[in-house]
Amino acid sequence: MTSPRSRIAAAVATLLTTLAASLLVHQPTAHAAGPAPHYVMTAFTNSSESNMYVYDSTNGTNFNLVRSNAYTPPSGLIRDPSVIRHTDGYYYIVYTTGWTGNTIGFARSADYTTWTFLRDLTVGLNGSTGSTWAPEWFKDSDGSVHVVFSASTTGTAGQFRPYRITATDSSLSAWTAPVALGIPANYIDSFIVKDGGTYHNFVKNETTKYIEHATAPSLNGPWQFVGTGNWAGWGSGLEGPALVQLPDGRWRIYFDQYGAKRYFYADSSNLNTFGAKVELSELSGTARHFTVLRENVGDSTAVPTGRRSVRSVNFPDRYVRHRNNVAYVEPVGTATDRADATFTVVGGLANGNCYSFESVNFPGHYLRHSSMKLVLARNDGLAVFRGDATFCGRAGLAGGGSTSFESYNFPGRYLRHFGFEMRLDLRSTDTVFARDASFTLTSPQA
Repeated sequence: MTSPRSRIAAAVATLLTTLAASLLVHQPTAHAAGPAPHYVMTAFTNSSESNMYVYDSTNGTNFNLVRSNAYTPPSGLIRDPSVIRHTDGYYYIVYTTGWTGNTIGFARSADYTTWTFLRDLTVGLNGSTGSTWAPEWFKDSDGSVHVVFSASTTGTAGQFRPYRITATDSSLSAWTAPVALGIPANYIDSFIVKDGGTYHNFVKNETTKYIEHATAPSLNGPWQFVGTGNWAGWGSGLEGPALVQLPDGRWRIYFDQYGAKRYFYADSSNLNTFGAKVELSELSGTARHFTVLRENVGDSTAVPTGRRSVRSVNFPDRYVRHRNNVAYVEPVGTATDRADATFTVVGGLANGNCYSFESVNFPGHYLRHSSMKLVLARNDGLAVFRGDATFCGRAGLAGGGSTSFESYNFPGRYLRHFGFEMRLDLRSTDTVFARDASFTLTSPQA
């Protein structure tokens, strides 16, 4: 005869076993809150005017170094690098090539870490006796692409004023002649954004060293200063304003307190009034005159979490599995195969609105991309690993209820199989890519 205490213990054990089995069958589904923001920043540094550094961030506040010395031009300097993502899928930078001269430089990259020099573009004014500084990209709402730069005809001590050039082809290789923006002399570091029907120009007054604010109904002006002197309360000795719009619609301005080697940001809901400046302590003393590009990754597609296997859409007898630490899509027959093809799907290591895949037979090891191949590696806790191991869900490119996975830290690149090996590729519009990059999540194979 068993005691009451033994019967209670047995009942509890049975309940726990039933609950565990239920959890294995009814896996939770992660909440997908919409696209996940990812921020890329390009900068030169206090230690080098000839090498560009690349950083990224999940929130536009805390930046992690992705690659130092990511780009060195064949000649000249790389000051003030400004970054965009063009319609061809490439990232482009434009930058200051020297303290004096009449050129600006261009380079491009498929992944923002490996860059190829394109050209130095002569923008005129006064040859080697002038200065051409701080080129900044501006994409207008009509799709036109512009570069706004500051130029002086009499060198570094001259009266700078902003000019713009406009791309005349889709490859960004042909440009109009420079056109004066209409801002008075002795203003540099002009950065333009458009909100509604109003153009906003944040620009450094080179006489007072304040960042001032002008608006216009057209890119051609007329520009009217609506914030002068210490209008924002940030003080003087500031330069290099750069803005990005946050997911909630607010705007963030970054600027460089160059004399003290400190970097700050401030936020605004309307571009006319800003909060107090907040120091970016991780960047102060290192980064100089940068721009920040926000990209949205993934969509509102929720991905089932817990123990799962990932089946290929166009080869439904094959599953994503790791073998010798490399990921493939292969049939799974043996117990080892099935274990290799089973992962614990968790909230993304870099962003909780996305996903990471932890091996069940090698706990602590995750699928990550390395040199654009998908591999299994131990989580080293570093920011780069977390980004490489995070993928955001999208409605499957092949349709039919499938799911595609976009790389969190390389937006626009998707997990796909090629020759049955898993890798990251830039999205293309062909049917083969769509099917290679689409998967279904199934019950675990192991």
